[in-house]
Amino acid sequence: MGHGTAYGAEVSTPARAAARDAEANPAFRVAARAGYAANGILHLLIGGLVIAVGFGATQDSDQTGAFRAVAAAPLGAAALWALAVGLVALGAWHLLQAFAPRHLSVWRRIGRIFTEAPQGLVFVAIGLVSASVALGARPRAEQAAEDLSQGVLTWPIGGFVLGAVGLAVAGVGIGFVWMGLRRSFHSKVRTPAGPGGFALTVLGVVGFVAKGVALLIVGVLVVVAAVTVEPDTAGGLDGATAAVVALPAGPVLACLVGVGFLAYGVFTVFRARYARLDA
Repeated sequence: MGHGTAYGAEVSTPARAAARDAEANPAFRVAARAGYAANGILHLLIGGLVIAVGFGATQDSDQTGAFRAVAAAPLGAAALWALAVGLVALGAWHLLQAFAPRHLSVWRRIGRIFTEAPQGLVFVAIGLVSASVALGARPRAEQAAEDLSQGVLTWPIGGFVLGAVGLAVAGVGIGFVWMGLRRSFHSKVRTPAGPGGFALTVLGVVGFVAKGVALLIVGVLVVVAAVTVEPDTAGGLDGATAAVVALPAGPVLACLVGVGFLAYGVFTVFRARYARLDA
């Protein structure tokens, strides 16, 4: 009875009740699915850029590079606004998943907040970057990451902070690889029967592993920057791609990573149709 009262009081909280109503709104669910499609398209663009760098191109192979490529295309500004709206909607959906009331234990609720809220904030931030490019800005994520690392390293414990961030990013990368290998992403989508379901599974495995490897490299580069106190070492996906290209057989490896991002992009586009929004 006590637990029922506690849950009832939680649901009656105006802010939480509003979050729950928004989560159940069909229009908002459609917007969230559109967000998955936008995220898939973004990863398709990144995959193409990574492959281009593997073949010797010198363009940025990260989100800002993808947005600048879209801006240069016909109707690019309109496409960027569409991506921005979808990504912000997807971010809002993840935030609602973190804070909307559910009958969960305290620890499971805390775990949900720590897994869903960061994703929500990241998608909102990327959506805002897309909007800024549509308005004429030309940001470079790699330079921004290096400048931020340099600023952090000026703090008394900046090296420890930057190292912790790098370890966290590497941990997320390992999580993606683990999800791909264990196929645990099936809990997030309704896999169709037959060849379509098999294809979706293959795309998920390849895509999650490839994205995890890329994030793992990014995290390692940030940790190296913290240990060597060289902020130029830190960077985002573009820096990770450059690090891969510098390896023996690096261009081939970069192309494989790019193909993995293409697979993840296709998987995420299909996720717009098959995502478990009631999970």
